[in-house]
Amino acid sequence: MITSNRNLPIGIQTFEKIRTGGFLYVDKTAMVWKIAQTNNPYFLSRPRRFGKSLLISTFESYFEGCKDLFEGLAISKLEKEWKKHPVLHLDLNAEKYDSPEQLNIILNDYLTQWETKYGTGESEDSLSRRFAGIIRRACEQTGTQVVVLIDEYDKPLLQVMLNKDLLDEYRKTLKSFYGVLKSSDRYLRFVFLTGVTKFAQVSVFSDLNQLNDISMDMNYASLCGITSKELVEVFTPEIEQIATYNKLSFEDTIATMTSQYDGYHFCEDSVGIFNPFSVLNAFQKKRFDNYWFHTGTPTFLVELLKETNYDLRTLIDGVETEQESFSEYRIETNNPIPLIYQSGYLTIKDYNREFKMYTLRFPNDEVKYAFLKFLQPSYSSVEDINRAFHIQHFVRELRSGDVPSFMERLKAFFADFPYELNDKTERHYQVVFYIVFKLIGEFVESEVRSARGRADAIVKTKEFIYVFEFKLNGTARQALKQIDEKGYLIPYTVDGRKLVKVGVDFSAETRNINEYLVE
Repeated sequence: MITSNRNLPIGIQTFEKIRTGGFLYVDKTAMVWKIAQTNNPYFLSRPRRFGKSLLISTFESYFEGCKDLFEGLAISKLEKEWKKHPVLHLDLNAEKYDSPEQLNIILNDYLTQWETKYGTGESEDSLSRRFAGIIRRACEQTGTQVVVLIDEYDKPLLQVMLNKDLLDEYRKTLKSFYGVLKSSDRYLRFVFLTGVTKFAQVSVFSDLNQLNDISMDMNYASLCGITSKELVEVFTPEIEQIATYNKLSFEDTIATMTSQYDGYHFCEDSVGIFNPFSVLNAFQKKRFDNYWFHTGTPTFLVELLKETNYDLRTLIDGVETEQESFSEYRIETNNPIPLIYQSGYLTIKDYNREFKMYTLRFPNDEVKYAFLKFLQPSYSSVEDINRAFHIQHFVRELRSGDVPSFMERLKAFFADFPYELNDKTERHYQVVFYIVFKLIGEFVESEVRSARGRADAIVKTKEFIYVFEFKLNGTARQALKQIDEKGYLIPYTVDGRKLVKVGVDFSAETRNINEYLVE
């Protein structure tokens, strides 16, 4: 068995530690150098655990003139001066913002640290004035313009998304604090901010009109994350090891990793990006699992979807939208799509140049199926521990041709619904069917209707092709008749597999399947 004992930088967000500790590093320094040559402030939005903190740390080492750390990297052939600048690095990522005082405490701690080095001013009686004074004194004392690096600028806002009062208070605080970056422009050499979401109401975007948002810039699409080329160039021994462990060929391993972890596109026509956190964990554990999703389940997104009454079927099949409607989040618009996109649960999958419309979909199988499984309890009372059990049996019954058991299990699934979820709306039941059949699709080929003229659901196993049609307060016979009249089976008549029609009558009154017929 091939073994690889190389150091994988899982959870390491400090550039210096990676370089001095002998950890593997995907070289992004050519882009770092290119960005650093201008004086404009930059902003980059990327999902969590995508390498933003490591990027900020790389800028920190560069602007502190740590030439030795970059030996052998692309930047070593580009940079000639290695000039040292005072660096103010503000990291808002690791704290819990659960009270009005918490944000002030954290900002105060950073300001106090910097004041220990650069001194204080008598008239600086607010967080923003202290920040401005530190920037000015750092520049005057060193004779060199200051670099400000802010990691996860929006973390306090994201944590209190559903608490309007606290959200408003945090926005006011950050609006004033980040506004200093505009008034202190003459003292600043470079500013770089990262975050998940571009909040339209925070003045770092409204006041800093020269801010260069590179979140959807083709030149920097691969600034965070791993391309397929980088995956092979840097991690071939690890790919060979996980392939051997899982009894796969090298090519099949690449294909599996691609479907599981690739597929992020941060602008139109960009290369696909692999999720670095999941890739590194898969290499370490030699298993293909939902590593990224498990580190931060999107509870607040599910709550947001409920509040906005968003049709999940649209979300699952793909959302067509203009750039303005997903690149910037405005709380008052009641639109969850920007937050879902920026959080990494949707990504760009297509672009219509004529109408300048983007299609957003799940980036890969990890996100698609993990998100669906996470949603399921919101539509039934099936506990997490039983979730895999239900889907597993659904699939086994269809593979064996046991439609009656499949339908009885589906009836039991609906019967387990808490009363308050049964609002008797057609959409609710349609979404439930949708989620069930999409989850089945993780194991067998399964489609759910997304346009008129197709059956409600089609499932293909090795021996069978099933065509399902559901009627709300209709009859199972009417459902079967529609399958015949609409010709839903015609595309599969020469397939060779056994064709099975399933007509289902769903009763809104009983909140369950009333009758089903199989032919």
